[in-house]
Amino acid sequence: MRIQVLGPLSAEVNGMSIVPTAGKPRQLLALLAFHPGRVVPVPTLMEEIWGSNSPQSAMTTLQTYILQLRRRLGTAMGPDTPGAAKEVLATRHGGYLLQIPRDAVDVHRYEELVTAGRGAFDRGEDVRASSLFGEALAMWQGSALVDVRLGPVLDIEVMRLEESRLVTVERRIDADLRCGRHTEVLAELTDLIMRHPQHEGLHSQAMVALYRSGRQATALDVYRRLRLRLVEELGVEPSPQMQRLHRAMLTVDPALDVLSGPRGLSTFDLYAA
Repeated sequence: MRIQVLGPLSAEVNGMSIVPTAGKPRQLLALLAFHPGRVVPVPTLMEEIWGSNSPQSAMTTLQTYILQLRRRLGTAMGPDTPGAAKEVLATRHGGYLLQIPRDAVDVHRYEELVTAGRGAFDRGEDVRASSLFGEALAMWQGSALVDVRLGPVLDIEVMRLEESRLVTVERRIDADLRCGRHTEVLAELTDLIMRHPQHEGLHSQAMVALYRSGRQATALDVYRRLRLRLVEELGVEPSPQMQRLHRAMLTVDPALDVLSGPRGLSTFDLYAA
């Protein structure tokens, strides 16, 4: 079985999709996929499907959804494996679990690559870190579970993943900047700061990439526009890190050079206190 949640929900066995068309069974499959090999308690499954207003028939209905998933699983596994679907989607005391390897679900492979990338980044292995982060990000096929209705449990999982995705993009760009790829990331950063107009980390990266590309005036203008937006919309000044980065560009601080500063340090933290 292969399951993908980093984009539209996909689950295949022997090349056949087992994703239900009905919304609630899709939610169950997605939630179980986040916890392969682990029991997901019945109350958690019910909370995902019905929130805090479970009907009296919730347990019976939940069992019906599980049966529907098993039927689809059994059809894909074929007639030569009777009973196998019940072993893969197993009933345990207090809940259900998918008995599949963690790496059968894309999100777990993604998280392994991100962890490896962070380790390489912290060791100053910038080329390897960029490669690992890039491989992790390439696994995304759109917004997580974009075609699944999200209940309260899956909503938290998806928010966590989307935040992880943005942080991973930042760290990959940090590694690229340390590798001297400032001109290569300019177009991407221009798009990112437009989509995240109050994100200081991305703005700091855009400023550094522009500065190293010989565009000091444009880098300073990025700061000016960010400051104006923060003051007008939130009533706050840019953080001390951003203010120190701005002053460093005005004074042509050597720490802004590609190979200056401690290894494994993010662009945003170059001028942390």
